[in-house]
Amino acid sequence: MIKRIFLLMFLMLQFSFLYAGIVILNGLTHTYKVENGKVYKGKIGIENTGSTPQSVKLFLQDFTYKADGSINYTAIRTNNRTNGDWIKLNTNLITLKGREKTEVFYEITVPNQPADPGSYWSVIIVEPIEEIKPSNDKAGVNITSVVRYAIQVITDYEAEKTKPDLKFESIKVEKEDGKQTAKIAIANNGDLYCKPTVAIEIYNRKTGERLGNYSSIAMGLLPQTSKSFYIDISKIPADHYKAVLIATDEEENAFALNVELEVKND
Repeated sequence: MIKRIFLLMFLMLQFSFLYAGIVILNGLTHTYKVENGKVYKGKIGIENTGSTPQSVKLFLQDFTYKADGSINYTAIRTNNRTNGDWIKLNTNLITLKGREKTEVFYEITVPNQPADPGSYWSVIIVEPIEEIKPSNDKAGVNITSVVRYAIQVITDYEAEKTKPDLKFESIKVEKEDGKQTAKIAIANNGDLYCKPTVAIEIYNRKTGERLGNYSSIAMGLLPQTSKSFYIDISKIPADHYKAVLIATDEEENAFALNVELEVKND
């Protein structure tokens, strides 16, 4: 459960993140509505909360993820919807003094004809550079591991001409931290980024009586990717039920599926 919560926090990217003295100050998802041939400017706020200098490198990668929790970072142009070639950073390396803040700027230059309508994206990797320090206790060196931060830069081109196409891939009921949880895998088979919320309406299989409506948190879902949405249904006793799954994005596009649901005691 704890690992899943950290993963959700990483994909939502709505908060500042701290590791080894480095904080990203202005969120890890940057979205733009773009037009042909125009230039858009953005920035990344970075702070060194430590007391010693910290070097940081920045570079671009393509990025996808799946509902099984796998996340893939690959070279630019690996993804056919990459915007990595559109983005130029004003620097690839900075060094922050202790307690210092700075901003790294980037420009997005949209091609005159970017191709099909929809979302294009890549990530700016922000990686603290850790020094390799000699060990006083034994031969060799001590290498300190670091965490890289992935800032999604999502550009929506002619978004009005397309929309998400959400598909329910699977539903499982599993116990997490002693709570019965519906784990619902959803894929975005469309061409547009969206941020859906998933709800589950549960009904008595014999009488049709509605027993409850439960919802997930909203999470961003890029085209041709999938995620697992988690819903606490621990108030529902063990039995067989009928249920309706409803995924709704921020534009009120709704996708529904009728399912049979089994909640077990163990």
